[in-house]
Amino acid sequence: MVFVVEGEKSVLEGLSAFASHLELLVSIDSFLSQIPPQFLFKTLTVTTKELEQISELRTPNKCIAVFRRSNSSLVMNQFTIVLDGIQDPGNMGTILRLADWFGVKQLVCSKDTVDCYNSKVIQSSMGAIYRIPVHYTDLASYLTNTPQQKYGAMLNGKNYKETAYPKDAILIMGNEGKGVRPEIEALIDFPVTIPRFGEAESLNVATATAILLAEIIR
Repeated sequence: MVFVVEGEKSVLEGLSAFASHLELLVSIDSFLSQIPPQFLFKTLTVTTKELEQISELRTPNKCIAVFRRSNSSLVMNQFTIVLDGIQDPGNMGTILRLADWFGVKQLVCSKDTVDCYNSKVIQSSMGAIYRIPVHYTDLASYLTNTPQQKYGAMLNGKNYKETAYPKDAILIMGNEGKGVRPEIEALIDFPVTIPRFGEAESLNVATATAILLAEIIR
């Protein structure tokens, strides 16, 4: 699997955290001085106009990197965030960043969850994409076949602060508009909710993930 990273900060972090996986760097002349010398042999110099032609950004940065990631194995019996149909790249990237902050080692996603290598996901992950493996699978099968206790963020559930979480719990977060789909909801052992005191209909899924992780990861 190869993926593209754009932007000076994200590329330089990749060269630090993911150096052995670098396939290619594309850079304009003015950015070459910031590239560590050991990577110059993998660097292709282009003009600003040429960079614009290959960039997915409306306003291209100064460099683009291509990294290769080997397939990693899904690890059982450790705390895992499960994403059921998350569609917004910003939410996905933020959840990756939260996972990185709280020391979560992996995400498991339904097959219709946004691609973790989407350019907007990578940018909003702030480097977490290099450190957090993301697995796409059939969630019903995965959840049925793991003995870990499953906690689902729901509008109706037990107060998240009044719930005990084992260290190998699975936390399930649902789609931005529809929540957790019925067949996945049926596999949840403990529905939990963040109490509402105002009139908002719902919480942003990344915000809800942050609140729950702050309570669960201690």
